[in-house]
Amino acid sequence: MRILLVDDHALVRDGMRSLLASHPRAEVVGEAADAAQARSEVARLQPDLVLMDIGLRQGNGIELTAELTRAHPGLAVLMLSMYDNPEYLHRALQAGARGYVLKDGPSSEILAAIDAVGSGDSYIATRLAHPTPRGDESRPLLSERESEILAALARGLSSKQIAAEYDLSVRTVETHRQNIRRKLKIAGQAELIRYAVEHCGANALSAPAGTAARMPAATPPDGPA
Repeated sequence: MRILLVDDHALVRDGMRSLLASHPRAEVVGEAADAAQARSEVARLQPDLVLMDIGLRQGNGIELTAELTRAHPGLAVLMLSMYDNPEYLHRALQAGARGYVLKDGPSSEILAAIDAVGSGDSYIATRLAHPTPRGDESRPLLSERESEILAALARGLSSKQIAAEYDLSVRTVETHRQNIRRKLKIAGQAELIRYAVEHCGANALSAPAGTAARMPAATPPDGPA
């Protein structure tokens, strides 16, 4: 089973390479850090399975999944995400992904998902297949971009840094921050940062030296900005 890793964090790709190194039937044949590179590597390497992140810095993993599965009908895509919201799962499956697992899930579940999807079956993370009821289900939905910005705030990024990371203007980031506060009924910036840390920090991944890890969104998205 030939696998292409698509994730914008080198640390995550390195971790998956290490995890799969001892797998008797899996071979990591390439890596991609963004959507453009992923398109090129899928065409060049013809992998059997793509292990796909959602929050790519240049592109969207769900939209990229739809594009790749249309262009390469035999390609299997397994989402490896930090977003544990059912809406992300639903959209990924609609886009053509055959499975969805979480980055903070056990290694055994990630390997089981790779085996299942690589064999033509489907696999959904246990936490999403059997979700635990939450006490804040009535919270308004944030858009995907708003969720990304909330996660970036939890990582300690300023509006200027967020704008640079997502190729936005600072004014656009500030507008998103205002919309988040309005939807969540949060009064001030300090409260917004506190909320972001409390709701987006549970599933944080370690990041490479000098960077911060991307964190999960607080609520499901209703579409990209």
